[in-house]
Amino acid sequence: MRVVDSHLHLWDPTVLHYSWLAGALDARYATAELLAAPIADAGEQIAVFVQAAAVEEQALDEVRWVDSIAPATGVVGIVADARLHRPQGLGDHLDALAEFDRVVGVRHLLQGEPDGFARTDAFIAGARELADRGLTFDACVRAHQIPDVIALAEAVPGLPIVLDHLGKPALGTAAESLRPAADWARDLRRLAEHPNMHVKLSGLPAEADGVIDAARMVPFLDAAAEVFGEDRLMWGSDWPVSSVDAGDPTGARYVSGGRDAWFRTARDWAAARGLDTDRVFWSNALAFYRIH
Repeated sequence: MRVVDSHLHLWDPTVLHYSWLAGALDARYATAELLAAPIADAGEQIAVFVQAAAVEEQALDEVRWVDSIAPATGVVGIVADARLHRPQGLGDHLDALAEFDRVVGVRHLLQGEPDGFARTDAFIAGARELADRGLTFDACVRAHQIPDVIALAEAVPGLPIVLDHLGKPALGTAAESLRPAADWARDLRRLAEHPNMHVKLSGLPAEADGVIDAARMVPFLDAAAEVFGEDRLMWGSDWPVSSVDAGDPTGARYVSGGRDAWFRTARDWAAARGLDTDRVFWSNALAFYRIH
């Protein structure tokens, strides 16, 4: 089985600075570490790197570093950091990104921005510039912010947008799991009404403190498949973020098999639902990011 990991992170604190790293994540996760975390049942394995929030002034340095290790890590596409709400500098930044053939899209991390941020005139103008340049946009938001992504999809219908991590729904805890919230399911359905929207089957392990429990996660995967259909789903590992057990009593602990376990959970679910696994795990991501 061939696999595109549509949501892979790489970082090295000795090369770049990341202000958010803590616990087990405050370490190098680069070529050697990724090669030690393969997807066991996959044959051909390639990946799309998604910006890992190096400090803003190192956004281009992050792309340059990832591009340099891309052949060793199987990275065929790069989703770079870009601040869409600053039109005066965005054009120059996108011009610089265009020098890298592997750059296929950008992400302005929205989960920490105020509600309504993606609806502002400045942000929408930046999104339109992305569409004009043939780039994609990764929308990483928390569940209550999905309506902002709906508004963005409406305002810029020519921009391919993918919702990262299913919009980070609340899964509860191992002791008290949650079913999909009605608000989240409603907003996901409204989002899927826009043909420029896709969704990543990623990030659920991180929302479940690194514990991969199919029984807890399948209802959320089912909800996404029901409204988006198999043509607009793509799988991503969210490695290494989704390979950390934050509930370990000794502190955040890296789970070496987390990437493969999440792949097997999603693969078995897709097969059981009769979905075309080659689309979900391969061709949808390549088509969305326009990787040939």
